[in-house]
Amino acid sequence: MDRRSFIKLSSITGASVAIATGLAGCVSTKKPQDSASFTHGIASGDPLHNSVILWTRALPDKKAANANILWEVSTSKDFSTLVASDIAQAQQSRDYTVKVDVSGLNPATRYYYRFKSANSMSEVGTTLTLPKENVSQVTFGVFSCSNYPAGFFTPYADAASQQNIDFVLHLGDYIYEYDGEGYATEHAKELGRTFAEDNDTELYTLEDYRKRYALYRTDQGLLDLHRAKPFIVVWDDHEITNDTYKDGAENHQEDEGDFYARRAAAVQAYYEWLPIRPTFGESRLEIYRQFTFGDLVDLYMLDTRVLARDKQLAYSDFRDPDTKAFDLPGFTKAISAPERGLLGDAQRTWLNTAMNDSKAKWQVLGQQLLIGRMMFPASIFNGVPFEKIPAHVHALANSKRRKLAGETISAQEEKLLAAAMPYNLDAWDGYPVEREQLLTAVQQLNKPVIALAGDTHNAWHNTLTLQDGTAVATELATSSVSSPGMEHYLKMDADTASTMAEDLPVLIDDLAYCNLHQRGYLTVSFTEKQAVATWRYVDTIKSMSASAVNSHEFVIEG
Repeated sequence: MDRRSFIKLSSITGASVAIATGLAGCVSTKKPQDSASFTHGIASGDPLHNSVILWTRALPDKKAANANILWEVSTSKDFSTLVASDIAQAQQSRDYTVKVDVSGLNPATRYYYRFKSANSMSEVGTTLTLPKENVSQVTFGVFSCSNYPAGFFTPYADAASQQNIDFVLHLGDYIYEYDGEGYATEHAKELGRTFAEDNDTELYTLEDYRKRYALYRTDQGLLDLHRAKPFIVVWDDHEITNDTYKDGAENHQEDEGDFYARRAAAVQAYYEWLPIRPTFGESRLEIYRQFTFGDLVDLYMLDTRVLARDKQLAYSDFRDPDTKAFDLPGFTKAISAPERGLLGDAQRTWLNTAMNDSKAKWQVLGQQLLIGRMMFPASIFNGVPFEKIPAHVHALANSKRRKLAGETISAQEEKLLAAAMPYNLDAWDGYPVEREQLLTAVQQLNKPVIALAGDTHNAWHNTLTLQDGTAVATELATSSVSSPGMEHYLKMDADTASTMAEDLPVLIDDLAYCNLHQRGYLTVSFTEKQAVATWRYVDTIKSMSASAVNSHEFVIEG
């Protein structure tokens, strides 16, 4: 981190995001003296084999600067067997959020927790510590991209009732920073999902971000999932602003204040409102960290967005404004620059060392972006209207099907099939040099590696390959909780989107499966012999009542 970034961040956060500590076996006889309401539920997160973070928000009834509340941990749901308890303080300086790091717990153990004030008691939450040895199975629920105005968070609600999910991985875009009039707000009024007047603009200040988190934490599905499962989280861009990189963002303009101050405010609110244990300290941007599930799984939560990302390339930057001619040599030179990256040297070195040292069977990367080579037909970038892209893709896929069946296709069809370009330069496709470095390191491990991704709002299953085509890992990407996907951008109905989802794997060599129009989440269940990936979709986000309508499963042999 450069000095200016550090000063901007630490001057705003510093010690204000303090985490209280607790120790198993220490049970307090104190009673809470202050009146406070638990207005935004409870949560747990960042579980280790002997500790876990507990979270709540306690608003003092008389607008006091602080409120002392009691937290309790038990191995029984009725709290007849207390494991630990103590007083923690909800401070105005951190938006009355409370985080307690309870240590000395037993591995692979389910605990119940709650908070009390003088006049109120929170709901009871359930959490789980990591297993330490003799681990036969573990299941992750994987989520990304929850947009409040777009609809209710029914995928969260569905997952809360799934007993097989042990831990929730949230890969970013937990909130969105946009105002209430633009992206994904078409149905907000009819659904009652609008922003309050004092939070209806784009987010810039600490107060802005705090209020947005507070609103999100009124959604019943999100409240239910936080109460039921421990979360392991990492940010993407919208926790700050769209297409963030290390020293700016697409959605931050010169007249919107200092970017570093905005980022610092967003980071502080994130640490306040999420049950996360900042490994490097609350005044640092490093969020990457490791979770070990015995000798079965090592999970590495990565930051491909905030800490070290170089600015994204854009095709428009290489197109002549007058002739519209594309500068292919210039683009090739820029995208192939060896210094361009997402992870940065420190994070990449940490990851490579940790994976090499790991004794676990499965190596899992929890990160934001698609790593797979999503090479779309280049012709769609050359003037095909958005609404005609699905038909164009379908025609090309049929040409490829005929070719694969042994038929002769025209020279024009051959030309169209041969020309491909990355469809999203914001993903790893825009950073091919570092991707090759990462995948080469993965190949040398000689261990099964699964990369998880969010960000795109659609579900994907890719084989991850080196430039020479060698397969080295598997990629599983989750659909969004509520953010609209490719069906929205290309104005596709369900049937058209389903057809395109069948066509793309024909055209994209490394793509095995995609879903382009349904909201939901992903589960991945690990055993010694295999990992089972299941994409689960809900029938609606337009009401609070939703049902799972279908799923897709894939088995990865260990």
